[in-house]
Order: sequence, then C-alpha cells, then structure tokens
Amino acid sequence: MITIYPSQSRYFADHGWLQSRFSFSFAEYYDPNNVRFGPMRVLNDDIVQPLKGFGPHPHREMEIVSIVLEGLLKHEDSTGQSAITTFGGVQRMSAGTGVIHSEVNPSETEPVNFLQLWFEPDTRGLQPSYQQTWFDPEKMKNHLLPIVAKNPSSDEIAHINQDLTIYLSDLEPDQELIFTQKEGRRIFLFVIEGDLTLNRNSLLNRRDSARITKTPELQLFTKNGSRLMLIDLP
Repeated sequence: MITIYPSQSRYFADHGWLQSRFSFSFAEYYDPNNVRFGPMRVLNDDIVQPLKGFGPHPHREMEIVSIVLEGLLKHEDSTGQSAITTFGGVQRMSAGTGVIHSEVNPSETEPVNFLQLWFEPDTRGLQPSYQQTWFDPEKMKNHLLPIVAKNPSSDEIAHINQDLTIYLSDLEPDQELIFTQKEGRRIFLFVIEGDLTLNRNSLLNRRDSARITKTPELQLFTKNGSRLMLIDLP
C-alpha cells in the first residue's frame, strides 16, 4: 500500500530565523494520527538563517540524523564533540541516557537547509555518542547509496542503533530503479528535488513523501530527474 503525503500537507512553522516543515507531529504541531511510521518519529525540513540556530538543549533515548542539503551546519554537544557539515556529510547522534547539543548555521551570509530525522533506538540506556561521516555524491547517480545503516559496510556509512537503512539517490531523466526488501517491512520515501513515479501509477513531486507498506518491490521512475531519500524500516 502506498500513501502519498503532498508537500503542502506538512505543518509549516515560521520563526523568522527558522522556517521549518514537519512531516510528523513535532513541537507545537500535534496530530494523533501522524505521530510515527514504525520507529520513525520526526522528519523536519529546516531552513536556518546565517549565524542563527538551535541553542543548547537536551535529548534522550532517540537516534538523530541530520542531512545537510545546502549550506553549513555546526554541531556541538556535552560529550565534547564539535563538527561542521555540508552536503555530502551526515551527522548521527545517539542521545541515549541524555545529551545536550546545539545546531547552528556558522555562515555569515548563507542560510542552511537540512533534514533532521529522529528514530526510536532498538536498545535503550545507551551511552550518548556522535558520528560524522562523508559520502561521495557522485555515487548517488542512478543508484541508491546507503548513508546510514544498522550494520554499515564502510566508513562512509553512519551507524545507527535501529534496524534501518537510509539511502540517497540522484536519478537522471527517464531513469528507473527497483528496490526490494523483505516482507513485512516499511518504506519511507521523500522527494528532495524533481519528480518520481512509484510502480507506474503514483506520482510524487518536490518535497512530497510516501509511506509504503506491504509492497516488497518498488519501482522508482523519473521523467525529468529526481533527488530522493528512501528509508528501509522495520
């Protein structure tokens, strides 16, 4: 079953220094029918203005992934970790028993656009940890490139404490991919740019998403080109 969520259905919050669009219940937005998709709890599409950001704040018992689409994102936390990420980089933080962190835009001139995703961990009570990884965007071309996984196969893939894999892909016009998974699993799909047709009958455009169940084989086709994120979930 494929359920499409158009971009305009997302909740929009405008705080001046921050424009954010929520795909799930978050902060002041609460919809009891839109709290989670399996272990996935948050997908925020954030734009933060220069030299602004989220000051130190606590988290616990959550796996947090930040993927920068444009600009720079600086992370600092109470474990002493500090890093700056741009496109091609992934930040993964396991909040575990508790951590305080901040995320700010260090640029004086350019906004940053990033996706932040939260997942429930498969094990509670872990020690907080942070990881920054880098992937080659060229490897996304007409290919589903894993960037986060439970059991990473290279140091270009961030480890996460949940049985999931996050893929990115850049599909050129008139290209097609087939994704298969075991029965009983879920797929979350997010079109970052362009258009995407699923199984020849479900069209998604920029920033649309789909939540997919009971569909172990998924055909991904783009007419005009597409940058997409696919998450294989339990």
